[in-house]
Amino acid sequence: MALRAEKKAATRTALADAALALFLERGFDRVTVAEVAEAARVSVNTAFNYFPTKEDLFFDRQDAVVRRLADAVSSRLPGESPAAAVRALFLAELDRDEPTLGLSPGAAGFWRVIDGSAALQARARRLTESAEAALAAVLAGAVGERSAGWAAAVLAGVDRALHAEIRRRMLAGADPAEVRAAIRATAEDAFAAAARALDPGGERR
Repeated sequence: MALRAEKKAATRTALADAALALFLERGFDRVTVAEVAEAARVSVNTAFNYFPTKEDLFFDRQDAVVRRLADAVSSRLPGESPAAAVRALFLAELDRDEPTLGLSPGAAGFWRVIDGSAALQARARRLTESAEAALAAVLAGAVGERSAGWAAAVLAGVDRALHAEIRRRMLAGADPAEVRAAIRATAEDAFAAAARALDPGGERR
């Protein structure tokens, strides 16, 4: 059973890697799923079994991206506020160079592919909306149904703004180490402000 799971994971990775290489080389809209399958040495049916759409091939980590904020809040420590949990998640990702932050030199090419495709831009917007909705669902148990929507908007908005600033700086050719240091300082200020907004009478945990 373990061997089968490893084989499936390897096939998924091979497809995602082959797709990204082709998308970076030629752009998203100029690559077909059949070409990705051929590059990964699998059938087209196999490719669609792992990735139902071409957009799924590009955003191969989308499930984790959608769940990351919600999971951080649902697994927070006793007494830890939602804002503190999201802050801790972002800073931990910054410390370990989480690939989805885009602090690697190759990230600029990834973003340019998105900028060149209306389909990818639409999918990116849906992923953002889904992530905020998932966060709101978890926050309902912490702050109540009435406040969950705007609380999710505040925390997801801060997280989104930090990612956007990383993207802006990296596309401008900034040094990743300098970006990381600047974003850490900005994140501390931004999440402190979010914590005050969500709990005006409380102290930062």
